[in-house]
Amino acid sequence: MLPAITILLICLLMPVGALLLWSHGRPAPLLDEDGNPLTGSLSEKIHVNINGLAQGMFIRSKDLSKPVLLFLHGGPGMPTYFLNRRYPADLENDFTVCWWEQRGAGLSYHAGMSAATLTVEQLIADTLEVTNYLRQRFGQDKIYLMGHSWGSFLGLQVAARTPEIYHAYIGISQVTYQLKSEKWAYDYMLQQFKANGNRRMARKLEQAPVTMTDGLPAAYNALRDDAMHSLGIGTTRDMRSVITGIFLRSWLSPEYTVSEKISLWRGKFFSRAVLWEQLLATDLTQVVTELKLPVYFVHGSHDYTTSYPEARAYFEQIKAPLKGFYTFEQSAHSPFHEQPEKMRQILREDVLEGAIGHADAWTEAASAHIEAASSIRPAG
Repeated sequence: MLPAITILLICLLMPVGALLLWSHGRPAPLLDEDGNPLTGSLSEKIHVNINGLAQGMFIRSKDLSKPVLLFLHGGPGMPTYFLNRRYPADLENDFTVCWWEQRGAGLSYHAGMSAATLTVEQLIADTLEVTNYLRQRFGQDKIYLMGHSWGSFLGLQVAARTPEIYHAYIGISQVTYQLKSEKWAYDYMLQQFKANGNRRMARKLEQAPVTMTDGLPAAYNALRDDAMHSLGIGTTRDMRSVITGIFLRSWLSPEYTVSEKISLWRGKFFSRAVLWEQLLATDLTQVVTELKLPVYFVHGSHDYTTSYPEARAYFEQIKAPLKGFYTFEQSAHSPFHEQPEKMRQILREDVLEGAIGHADAWTEAASAHIEAASSIRPAG
């Protein structure tokens, strides 16, 4: 019989060993209908020198003749490429898609990084450098730019500055004025918790009020994600916990090594600490009022991470040669993961064709829908 201490060590080491074996860090190949690697496809994880820093990205394509799409993740500092295992977006079916992990985030986080090197201007410059790398590598004069949440904060500014190198800009869960968005979310959640009898959460929110003058209290930041996800207005409509829905799923991704998974979370906290206040304070509706390329906004009607009503109002205001707004009725903050078939139809039949055939019609019904989605307007 094995000694008790040996049994204990085995019990402790087995999960560690399993995690190490599972975390091989290699991207999954794209397969054909018979389960064999798809001829002519690409599935890689690489690091590229971007403005003096090795930065990581996944590039996937079923057909390298397809247009190139650069995806800007949210956060700040929170790549969600790993969510494709649970919520496959399948963007590689129609594009050569680059899931770049931004400076200070995920594969591009380096221990000991100086906060002074992580600025919005630097990230904009990095986005342009990644764009040029993709243009040169795949021989395409223009590419498509897609930004999600925080990535839409960067992407819209990049598209406004250099429209000549992009076919179109696609903003998913478009950031407008994030402090105002947080006020929308706070008022909505307080109302909902009072209505559903969750007095404990309502009391916590009342003790940490969000205002346009005083911003977000630390106590609100501490409970924000849990509160949003418990109401189905966070990352996805069906995700009720950031622990099981995001944190554990990141550790279950075989395409990152264990050290890369640690960097994923170190980068998230590092980037948020440096960039969050600037995101909150910037009213993007005043920064970018015109884009000289086609613009597409995609937004879940249940999204309170970035305000649906504010995104809709911004869309009506912004000038562009072609623009379309798309409401995803069954989605919260990640419509491209939650309703991927609808997303791909819009990309194929509207974005790639330079059309807006599937866009929302702006009618009195649409205006009423905004009122229903928001429930109450933020005060103060």
